[in-house]
Amino acid sequence: MAKKDEKSKKNAPLIGIDIGGTGIKGGIVDLKKGKLIGDRVRIPTPQPATPASVAEVVAQVVAELAARPDAPDASSPVGVTFPGIIQHGVVHSAANVDKSWLEADIDGMLTARLGRPVEVINDADAAGLAEARFGAGEGIDGTVLVITLGTGIGSAFIFDGKLVPNAELGHLEIDGFDAESKASAVAREREGLSWEQYSVLLQRYFSHVEFLFSPELFIVGGGISKRASEYLPHLKLRTPIVPAELKNDAGIVGAAVEIALKHKLAK
Repeated sequence: MAKKDEKSKKNAPLIGIDIGGTGIKGGIVDLKKGKLIGDRVRIPTPQPATPASVAEVVAQVVAELAARPDAPDASSPVGVTFPGIIQHGVVHSAANVDKSWLEADIDGMLTARLGRPVEVINDADAAGLAEARFGAGEGIDGTVLVITLGTGIGSAFIFDGKLVPNAELGHLEIDGFDAESKASAVAREREGLSWEQYSVLLQRYFSHVEFLFSPELFIVGGGISKRASEYLPHLKLRTPIVPAELKNDAGIVGAAVEIALKHKLAK
């Protein structure tokens, strides 16, 4: 009976939470299909986004999802994304979030607040894991690089379907500048660049990353992946480059995948 119970937990739905600069989103994830069961829940990110205030909103999102008829068991673990370097559950960078997060034990804090196991993963890593397992990178061997273009430039390094965590490729120095200061989606808006002008900066960035890692595939995520037809055709690379497929659900799905793998609840 115990073996049957253990087997039934494999790939059972789990809750994933995606902490962003403007919103905290969550959903119940079907780990067999990589899709959400029911609608997402979204609550605006509190300002200032301190550890205590963010933890309260995460708890609200989880409580709303946990009240649904198709919610996973109340003791099941929750996966969470965060826009910073996460190592052993501790935040080690806060480039685009409140500085009070630096060196915070985010795993411990959220586990205590929710009363159930929580593990946190970098937001771009989560999106990359989801794309590698269920999206544009599914079934691709070798190195797949998922690059998210948003407030900054996030990146996920996937090798043979497995995540190499905390690859901060948005902070590569190119022509004397931090890459994301020139080539992020926000930088394009700030400088008022046309898509063609922006493509020149992306070409410089992707050519450099291609030279360093020779990936099998680039996957471009972030909000402007919806406008991929405006800039991807202008890029001349050896490596195939495609838009992400999971869109706004990637972080939620990836967070659930990561904690399922850590707790041996996914194959």
